[in-house]
Amino acid sequence: MCFDLDSVPPIRPLSGVPVEARSLTLKSGDGTSFRAFHARPSIPTGKAIIILPDVRGLHHYYEELAQRFAEIGVEAVAIDYFGRTAGVDERGDEFDYSPHVAQTTWAGISADFSAAANYLRSDADEPIATALFSIGFCMGGRNAFLSATLDQRLAGAIGFYGFPGGAARNDSPAPLDLIDKFDCPVLGVFGGADSAIPVATVQQFRDALQAAGIDQEIVVEPDAPHSFFDRKAAEYQAQSDDAWARVRRFVESHGAN
Repeated sequence: MCFDLDSVPPIRPLSGVPVEARSLTLKSGDGTSFRAFHARPSIPTGKAIIILPDVRGLHHYYEELAQRFAEIGVEAVAIDYFGRTAGVDERGDEFDYSPHVAQTTWAGISADFSAAANYLRSDADEPIATALFSIGFCMGGRNAFLSATLDQRLAGAIGFYGFPGGAARNDSPAPLDLIDKFDCPVLGVFGGADSAIPVATVQQFRDALQAAGIDQEIVVEPDAPHSFFDRKAAEYQAQSDDAWARVRRFVESHGAN
């Protein structure tokens, strides 16, 4: 898996900033119900983000990350991948995610992403989101890059150590093969010591985006391994701080204010 079971985002909560957070069930375009987690800021900015987890699905790591986004005024919905095979109940650390990952499809993930986007854009009186982003980690990083191809009018797509090329555990295409379909700015964060994603592959991704005229910022954090964005990985806190600062700048500088 991407993170340890007790991992948490390396972002300290903002003291005195109230956030409304709750679990909810969303319905995909094919009728599937799936679990999600919504964190709402006390003072919305009109910006929102869909969080795409790693292979574990909707883990508490991503629920906490949603709350960190809400603290800075960004509406956040983290989604689960396994509504079709594991239902909508909360799952413990003993959950065996592997067979469920293998049963996901890019069509299903795309439909669930679109359902989350529709939810964020269709509040009762006025849209929650006037500028919508995606962010994902590992498997979710790849999915976040691919979300730029879904015609969702995203303000930007952010991927942490998402695999730009090669086969996946399911049928999701390689982002490198769909560069011509990207329609929003991209922020990619990778680790310089990531043995799973060579720096040469990261450079290939950067070059392809640049050649396609996509507004892009592809960052390689020095000496950082895969899944470095973790409070437990104190030796990489400087890289995590830099990555979070880049995420905040990216969200602040793209889309409507």
